[in-house]
Amino acid sequence: MQTDLLPAFLHLYHAFGPHSAALLRLLGHFDDDPGRVLESEPQELRELGYSARAIAATRSRRERQVALDLGWAESPGNHLICYDDGAYPELLRQIPDFPPLLYARGDKGLLTTPQIAVVGSRLCTPGGGATAFEFAAHFAAAGLTVTSGLALGIDAEAHRGALHAGGNTLAVIATGADIDYPAANRPLAGRIRDCGLIVSEFPLGATARRGHFPRRNRIISGLAIATLVVEAAGRSGSLITAGYAADQGREVFTVPGSIHNPQTRGCHNLIRDGATLVESPEEVLAGLGTLAETAASTLPAAAAKPPEALDPELRALLENIGYDPVHCDLLAARSGLTIDKLSSMLLLLELNDLIQPAPGGCYVRT
Repeated sequence: MQTDLLPAFLHLYHAFGPHSAALLRLLGHFDDDPGRVLESEPQELRELGYSARAIAATRSRRERQVALDLGWAESPGNHLICYDDGAYPELLRQIPDFPPLLYARGDKGLLTTPQIAVVGSRLCTPGGGATAFEFAAHFAAAGLTVTSGLALGIDAEAHRGALHAGGNTLAVIATGADIDYPAANRPLAGRIRDCGLIVSEFPLGATARRGHFPRRNRIISGLAIATLVVEAAGRSGSLITAGYAADQGREVFTVPGSIHNPQTRGCHNLIRDGATLVESPEEVLAGLGTLAETAASTLPAAAAKPPEALDPELRALLENIGYDPVHCDLLAARSGLTIDKLSSMLLLLELNDLIQPAPGGCYVRT
């Protein structure tokens, strides 16, 4: 959004609400110019088929909220990212009812990195928490951004695992971006702001409400190329995230558990419904390998690193891959890498559009 158009857009955003498809349709009628919408005559809008309520919204002025937003965005690390900005993630723009505006705190560049969502129960078992931590750390080390909802339990452990590995993590929250919720995760939220990114579609000052969380979940899955569910009860909100992921055409993975553990019944239901059962992070990365080329093609070209920008270990592996297919077993022998490490590094090279899979477990340079 051009800087001079942003105040007009914010007036409309607050008048229509943060998740109104009507706003995007209206802007489309006026060539995405919010100033023209505000200057339009009621009769013009009626002829376009808009209701009296929608027309009244275009007459509304939200000076206090707009001033609050603009002032907030002036602070270092705070960003207002509109649906037509280059920083807006293309994968998210592909989902139905994508948010017209994102409030972001931290490194906004993470929005356009390859992401995997890791979600699960707030009331997780110690074993479930350890699994989320381990998987997330492995994904982060492989170069994926770990995305979750900053809730207690599995979400928090996923964020912690990514941070522990020195990788990237992104939290999508169900309150205003200026509110830390839940309070118990305030220190974790601070670490994510410093080292990752916190995102919300809800206006500044918005408190936690029951209806916010299901809506938030569509953004978690919409940002990611796949969603992993670690522990979910039969009526868990994580199942909503998994449902969104499936509806959005994204892969769903889940970790099985004991039949005696009520916190895994939702995971077993997902498996019955077609989710991929996984027992290790390597299995997830192997599954993502077939999705990497598609995911990379949706990202801006700047998201892919040229060979000279890779770390030495990745460059050395790339030099062992030619334009004729080479089997991963041979790559392991040439490089001396373990299969786990090799799988992670091959995925990262795929996500950077430097190699692609070939039949029979082989890889070739692009």
